[in-house]
Amino acid sequence: MALALGIDLGGTKIEIIALDDTGRVLLRRRRDSPRGDYQKTLDAVAALVAEAEAELGARGTVGFGTPGAISPATGLLKNSNSTWLNGRPLDRDLAAALQRPIAIANDADCFALSEATDGAAAGAEIVFGAILGTGVGGGIVIGGRAVAGRNAIAGEWGHNPLPAPGPAERPGPRCYCGRRGCIETFLSGPALAADCGAAGGRPVAASDVARRAAAGEAAAEAALARYEDRLARALAAVINLLDPDVIVLGGGLSSIARLYDSVPRLWPGLVFSDRIDTQLRPPLHGDSSGVRGAAWLWPP
Repeated sequence: MALALGIDLGGTKIEIIALDDTGRVLLRRRRDSPRGDYQKTLDAVAALVAEAEAELGARGTVGFGTPGAISPATGLLKNSNSTWLNGRPLDRDLAAALQRPIAIANDADCFALSEATDGAAAGAEIVFGAILGTGVGGGIVIGGRAVAGRNAIAGEWGHNPLPAPGPAERPGPRCYCGRRGCIETFLSGPALAADCGAAGGRPVAASDVARRAAAGEAAAEAALARYEDRLARALAAVINLLDPDVIVLGGGLSSIARLYDSVPRLWPGLVFSDRIDTQLRPPLHGDSSGVRGAAWLWPP
């Protein structure tokens, strides 16, 4: 049996999945991340892999999805919000801990690869995966392969400025990257919740804004309409640059069903084309998608 192991190195949890060569899930486990402790993170990964392989009676390939990316300049991890991993030779240390070659990619790339391989964009040539969660990121898959880019930042959509900002959107909220007005500061879950609250809505979690809008709460409806307009502008810029066949939304806000109708309706006039055939789709694999993509980093 061919065994593909995928591991998602998240800030709060480490998740492992085992797939056979048809994509069938053989095993899935989660463990709390040893926050702030690099060596314990390596130890936790090694233990998860050893347990999975012992249970399944097979040795597998191992792929990792992680926030950030390995810098081509230094060989060290950069841009991770799991800050204890930054500045470390994570790929080499993981390979040493597991005593085998490993594959590693940004977690948004893994999400896009999963959905392009056997998910909502299966069979599409060019796929963009847009993560709308606590942060905002993106991944690009072309011809079934995740694209990292020369600087290992391909798809870093969330840290571009929001396109065509109006007066009320300038200069924009401050972003943790040090700039203002990044797409992430408008389209993340916390950003949607904050916008709803600032407009006079009751304190609300981002996941509740759509429900309250549907129930007729005016502030929630107005916040969601602003969110849709901003998402349409941001994704139109992706279409103008990349011209993907399919855009798949991921992260917690991908569960807002009305986005898949309302956002494409706003694209005319924003996309530089007489007709827009790009499809906007929800993820097929939900919150399992990124870890599945990590497993698929090794071609079957």
